[in-house]
Amino acid sequence: MTNCLLAQSIKPDSSASKRAFILGFDVMNASISVFSDNKLYQGYISTQLKKHTDIVADLGYAQNTYEKNGYDASTNGFFIKAGAQYMLIKDYENPFNGFYIGGKASASFYQQEYRKIPIQGLNSGDSFVTYPQSSQSSYWLEAVAGGRVQLFNSRFLIDVQVQPRYLLYSTKQEGIKPMIISGFGRASSNFNMGFSWSIAYQF
Repeated sequence: MTNCLLAQSIKPDSSASKRAFILGFDVMNASISVFSDNKLYQGYISTQLKKHTDIVADLGYAQNTYEKNGYDASTNGFFIKAGAQYMLIKDYENPFNGFYIGGKASASFYQQEYRKIPIQGLNSGDSFVTYPQSSQSSYWLEAVAGGRVQLFNSRFLIDVQVQPRYLLYSTKQEGIKPMIISGFGRASSNFNMGFSWSIAYQF
């Protein structure tokens, strides 16, 4: 009887994984940034809220240029995201492995500069206007579909995501819709797509 009670008292805590945190950094976009004028650095932290549901928060910095159709613009600033993801398929031997879907509310606060904006000039000629750097903000919704897997027998994980985005609102400089938004990407359309390939650590 005593042995039975002792065995029950040392039963592993099945809720341990629920209290774990995962901290990830997007190495794919950070690596591309080394060889490009466009920079994107982003990371996230997540933890389990319920059995199949994680809450997650992202923080990132982006620096972008837009040179197309006569436009020459640049932005740089920080963005944040917060939301949840649901594990559709989970490895029950390792609850950190699986495929998931989710959604996030996102906001970006950035500096924007228009060095060249084409306008239709007189005498059938083209001319340009410029605007100084200004502070702007944008807001969007982001869906998430991805998967993660443990790297060998370590605490590290590989986490890959596809991120469809829909722009809700942006402030405008002189009534001009932004060409590019830090964290969102090109904003010529309200829809955009993001990708990330992250190395994460569970603790």
